[in-house]
Order: sequence, then C-alpha cells, then structure tokens
Amino acid sequence: MHEGSQTKVNGFTAWERYMALKILSFLLALMLSLSLSGCYVNPVRHLASDAALLKVGESTKEDVVVFLGEPDEQQVIGEGVEKWLYRDKNMSLFEKTPLLGKHIGSPEYHHVEVTLRNGIVAECVYSSTDEDDMNWAKDYPWQEK
Repeated sequence: MHEGSQTKVNGFTAWERYMALKILSFLLALMLSLSLSGCYVNPVRHLASDAALLKVGESTKEDVVVFLGEPDEQQVIGEGVEKWLYRDKNMSLFEKTPLLGKHIGSPEYHHVEVTLRNGIVAECVYSSTDEDDMNWAKDYPWQEK
C-alpha cells in the first residue's frame, strides 16, 4: 500500500495512531515502574515493638537477630558480655523536603540497647528522642550571667 492511499483520521494514519499509542503505553509503564521503585529505600524498622518481643533471661542471641536484625554496632563489655546497639531515624515526608525540611519539623531517633550475657538477653532498653530535645543546650549560656 502506498503512503498516499492510507486513510487519515484527524490528520494521522492508522499506523501513526498505533505507534503513538505504543509509545505512550511504554512511557506510562516506564513512569509507573520508576515511581514504584522509588518507594523502596530502606526496610522499615519498628524498634519499639520488635524490642518488646524480647524476654529478659529467656531470649537468645538468635532471637535478637530474628526480631531486630543485625545490630548497627556491637560492643564487647567483658567476658561473655556483649552490648548490641540499634538505631533508627524517622523523618516525615515534609522533613525530607530539600531546603525547607529542616524548618518544618525535626526527626525522631529511636535506640535499642540489648545486653547479652553468655548469649542470653540480660537487659533490653528502648529510648526515643527528638532532635529538638537538646535545643535547650544552645540557649543555655544566657543563664550563666
């Protein structure tokens, strides 16, 4: 078939409409896959609820790894005594906004400290702080006068 003999609708041939639809479908699929892949950055950690699953005197080192994962830091305190530290920083979507985020709010920091004696949980301490919690220290010098 010759180019001139094809019927045009709204100035486009059937082949041109078909190719435009294929390109648009491809671009839509590409944008969707890129936007969904951007949702996964880091695995979500729920330190408070996961630490609550540990039982002092019963839970083993393996239980700690199952519930909390590998520690962010390990310290050997003494013979048979280890301290495992877990840290997490939570920021809202607005706090992650470049340039403006630091003025909108402050991130929360979560910490879990697990002390192991001979592979058994001897102590488990959870704490949570806000970056603003220590701002009073910047304002302290006025009190010294």
